[in-house]
Amino acid sequence: MSTDWASLAKSCLVHPGSTVRLDRDFDPGRRDRNIDKAAGKAALAQATAHLFDYQDRFYAQADTALLIVLQAMDAGGKDGTIKHVMTGLNPQGVDVFSFKAPSAEEQAYGYLWRHQAALPALGRISIFNRSYYENVLVTRVHPELLWPDTPAEARHGLWQRRYREINDWERYLVDNGTVLVKLYLNLSKQEQERRFLRRIDDAEKNWKFSSADLHERAFWDDYTEAFSDMLTHTSTTWAPWHVVPADHKWFSHLSTSAILLETMRAIDPHYPEVGEAARADLAQAKAQLTGAGR
Repeated sequence: MSTDWASLAKSCLVHPGSTVRLDRDFDPGRRDRNIDKAAGKAALAQATAHLFDYQDRFYAQADTALLIVLQAMDAGGKDGTIKHVMTGLNPQGVDVFSFKAPSAEEQAYGYLWRHQAALPALGRISIFNRSYYENVLVTRVHPELLWPDTPAEARHGLWQRRYREINDWERYLVDNGTVLVKLYLNLSKQEQERRFLRRIDDAEKNWKFSSADLHERAFWDDYTEAFSDMLTHTSTTWAPWHVVPADHKWFSHLSTSAILLETMRAIDPHYPEVGEAARADLAQAKAQLTGAGR
């Protein structure tokens, strides 16, 4: 059975201009009933091969950059997505950045500065594991973390201003050759609990669990509201969001692959064609190598 990649990708799209309520509009447990887990894994392997082919041409053409933004609740599957979906890409053309709390140097600049410095060059792919969107998420839930220090009187309209700044910055990136793929891995609170318990019960996964994650779980409703507003205000025609159902890991990986495949199809990269002078050089080089030019 062939996979309808376009339909899979479209089912995750946040239509620009729509008002999003995550608990109403997107089911984290959704999966295609026509695709079982075994078929999904087979399709994922097929997608991996296609993505490798696209990336090879993308890297050679080198006139476009690709930025993949990953956001999720804790245990949402960001690391697993990078591992399973991006595994077939050529590492020479891919960079992964995991943004943690800003350093003292980074705090001396605007909040977009460190992300600007990590943008992909033409022909390359960058993956932001968490991103500049933390500045309208974690700082909204915990305003005491606002960076740089923002006095209370300056917080009026802060989130709307940051949405506008991010939209404008992304528009600038797109206008200058960067394609953005923004993915929110939509995990249910019940599935997060199950994943946390597995990390606690499995000795080999203990290292993945942090008490800080449990602390943040107490703010689930606040984060859901912050994510909903982020999706509402920053899914644009030039950089739309996709909400990927994340409760079933295999379907999350398959949906993410579909979005990336459709993005690459739209870019439609080709190997560069050489001109007459270059073809003449190739012919001369071949003659030398085969002895015909001796």
